Amino acid sequence: MLSWPAPLLPTLPGSGPALRLYDTARGEVVQTQPGRIARMYVCGITPYDATHLGHAATYLAFDLVNRVWRDARHGVHFVQNVTDVDDPLFERADRDGEDWIVLGMRETALFREDMTALRVLPPDDYVGAVESIPRIVAHVESLWDAGLAYQLDDGTGDVYHDVAQAPGFGGESGYDEATMLRLSAERGGDPDRAGKRNRLDPLLWRGAREGEPSWPGPRGIAGRPGWHIECAAIALDTIGMGFDVQGGGSDLVFPHHEYSAVHAEALTGAKPFAQAYVHAAMIGLDGEKMSKSRGNLVFVSRLRGDGVDPMAIRLALLSGHYRTDRAWTPDLLDRALRRLDTWRRAAALPLGAPAGPVLSAVRERLADDLDTPGALAAVDAWAAASLAEAASGGGVPAAQAGDDWDEQSPTVVADLVDALLGIALTP
Repeated sequence: MLSWPAPLLPTLPGSGPALRLYDTARGEVVQTQPGRIARMYVCGITPYDATHLGHAATYLAFDLVNRVWRDARHGVHFVQNVTDVDDPLFERADRDGEDWIVLGMRETALFREDMTALRVLPPDDYVGAVESIPRIVAHVESLWDAGLAYQLDDGTGDVYHDVAQAPGFGGESGYDEATMLRLSAERGGDPDRAGKRNRLDPLLWRGAREGEPSWPGPRGIAGRPGWHIECAAIALDTIGMGFDVQGGGSDLVFPHHEYSAVHAEALTGAKPFAQAYVHAAMIGLDGEKMSKSRGNLVFVSRLRGDGVDPMAIRLALLSGHYRTDRAWTPDLLDRALRRLDTWRRAAALPLGAPAGPVLSAVRERLADDLDTPGALAAVDAWAAASLAEAASGGGVPAAQAGDDWDEQSPTVVADLVDALLGIALTP
């Protein structure tokens, strides 16, 4: 599947510190320890609607992970999927009298445009569920052959994973059974389905239904894949087991990330699926989580169409910590527009306050579990000092001894804001 173009990434002096992130499975902030190539899988969209600000906030968080690793001189292998075959896509297409393939292609294209405008670094592998069906079928066959999967005897052809044979089940989310049952019912599962061995067994393969697309499946059963095996298969076949970060929104902790890990660990006999499970919080509007089901969405494309600078959208979303549920308000965007204008005016000065301290501060804040409020405050302080000195007519502080690049302070700060925060200060 076609990805989107990569923005140019400035190279900064020196290198950044090791990145620390909150691992949901361990319940604490841990230091990531990638090798020469850091490996990250971030769950992508189901393309039945445009990119809303909740999506954008999640992908910006993991874009920062990518940028911080690169600044620490790691290569990065970044994989993202597109769930281009799933119930919500079919339901939207049926509602609008549209071909589900055309709908998925159009919304995926719009998502690419939004990510390009927000200057998100693209995945190295951008993989759709449909193109992955042959590999998914092979993995379901492997689970079945190992006695870890079973078919319901109700004639549907549906195949499930037997979680009773997964000793680590529940280790990623840490949820108790009651919580998992509730979330399964709320998030696309079927805990009350008759014929399952365990109420929490996840669907691996859905037998063909009238009016739905289908493909040749395991043991000749026509149908389509379950959601969780999709990401397990794509991750295993692109970056392999034990990759550094599994990313997504906090609503994916369970069931999606839990089951993806169960599938992958059963297929490989190894643990863990990911070294760290990292989750971005929700963006709300009018006191509620922003979601398609509630109809309270603010779309990136609509803001762009209204002439809002994408860099202001990015700044507004980065002004809160990625793990903190937060609200989108007109005031939030207004503050971001004012901040962007201040930074751009400071970056346009012929000289500025020393760049060394702000570079160190931004690196330190981002390496500490992506503390974007702290990083933005450091740039605010540099911009305020630079503009104040210029307004006073007294010049700006001399560059610190030994920092020969500091004489080009506005250029260096513009580069660091670009490289580390993804904000272009050239309009």
